[in-house]
Amino acid sequence: MRVIAGQYRSRVLVTPEGWKTRPTSDRLRETLFNVLAPKIKGAVFLDLYAGSGAVGIEALSRGAREAIFVEQAQAALKAIRANLASLSIRGGYALEACGVGAALNRLSSPERTADIVFLDPPYESADEYELTLSLLGGTSSGLLAAGAIVIAEHAKKIDLNERYGDLLRYRVLKQGDAALSFYSVSAA
Repeated sequence: MRVIAGQYRSRVLVTPEGWKTRPTSDRLRETLFNVLAPKIKGAVFLDLYAGSGAVGIEALSRGAREAIFVEQAQAALKAIRANLASLSIRGGYALEACGVGAALNRLSSPERTADIVFLDPPYESADEYELTLSLLGGTSSGLLAAGAIVIAEHAKKIDLNERYGDLLRYRVLKQGDAALSFYSVSAA
């Protein structure tokens, strides 16, 4: 696995040991960031279920102001720390070593909002999609900046809901066995 573009282009990233983590493929990350290109510069990027941290690191490489990695698995935390160290990234990021629900509750604040949120829970954890998207779409979330985008990576055969609270899906991109569902706050 490697960084696709930007400041850390072509640098190799390590992935967590074991079979429990399914990294976002280079091709899918490239597609994701081609779509996000106009919004990434200066953005606060929230990488939920971060795994190796490859998606958040890609955001930093392409000019995001800050990446917040949320992960609780020890092997994944070790990989994120190793990747940040190998790239000499010493600032512009935060690492939340806890579950996504706890992190979202702690991060919800008008002083610190996210412009882009990416979530990639294990495909078989359908309840994690429901829980996380519902928390993000909740009217009291306070985490999403005006005009924020929420992207969920999921198995192509799984169709996520069109709406989670204030989040409305506006685009789905399918590639191989994976899909990306794009949400924004609806003007309800």
